[in-house]
Amino acid sequence: FCRGAPSLQPAKPTALRMKIAVIGQSLFGQEVYKKLRKEGHTIVGVFTIPDKDGKADPLATEAEKDGVPTFKFPRWRVKGKAIAEVVDQYKATGAELNVLPFCSQFIPMEVIDHPKHGSIIYHPSLLPRHRGASAINWTLIHGDKVGGFTIFWADDGLDTGPILLQRECHVDPNDTVNTIYKRFLFPEGVQGMVEAVRLIAEGKAPRVVQPQEGATYECIQKKENANIDWNQSAEALHNWIRGNDKVPGAWTEIDGQKITFYGSTLVGNDDIVANGQLLEIPGASQPGMVTKTGLVLFGNDGKMLLVKNLQFEDGKM
Repeated sequence: FCRGAPSLQPAKPTALRMKIAVIGQSLFGQEVYKKLRKEGHTIVGVFTIPDKDGKADPLATEAEKDGVPTFKFPRWRVKGKAIAEVVDQYKATGAELNVLPFCSQFIPMEVIDHPKHGSIIYHPSLLPRHRGASAINWTLIHGDKVGGFTIFWADDGLDTGPILLQRECHVDPNDTVNTIYKRFLFPEGVQGMVEAVRLIAEGKAPRVVQPQEGATYECIQKKENANIDWNQSAEALHNWIRGNDKVPGAWTEIDGQKITFYGSTLVGNDDIVANGQLLEIPGASQPGMVTKTGLVLFGNDGKMLLVKNLQFEDGKM
């Protein structure tokens, strides 16, 4: 043994490279797909939604560019039963793990349970709170001070599977669906999916059963159920508006026209100059006030909020 010779260190074990099927859509799905390929995993198939108006989903565009087999099934099942040909095409890819970054389709259990390592799903809330398809909206509508995301093992329930990984973030008082998504849920969610796959590859991924306590489920927020109930406090009105901003958009009818509200903030008496044009709002505890800074609205507690952007039915802001 020569003095000064480098000692031989045992090589660090490299994480297992897996064969992965990515099932989902959107820019979020695209980013997860790109990062998993960069990690050295083989994407054996991408399963996404059909082209819309001749335009492919971003995930499909990326996968097709890379020459990865891309499938655009309109549906996976009919009348509650899996479509055999669709399932067979999926099975032929030889996936060892399904990764569902953002998936709007209902995937049958024949697909979910097929791979050796099962299936993992991204959900933008701290499960078991806010199960359902509009989790970000309801985090804000309920005025939660802490939000975040969960990556969980898929089972046959709705967002009920065991938890693999969670990350939380502070919810700002004026956060909207867009701001919290862009600031935290999207970038950190992509990293979280990559980390979850790494844990699975290393055989270290936990399965923590979701507690029954604290579990909530809320409906999908659509335009038809985003109308404003004016018999609430200013804070509740503010949370409703920002919790539907920008999609689907909280709205009310004024003079027979549907008006959608964006850009809400809570304000104090000292923040607003009390002069402006009064605006009668059906159901509101008192008229709104049109000012240079925006539309001042009042809760049933007499407190105020300011809405900076209105959209009319013809699309004008």
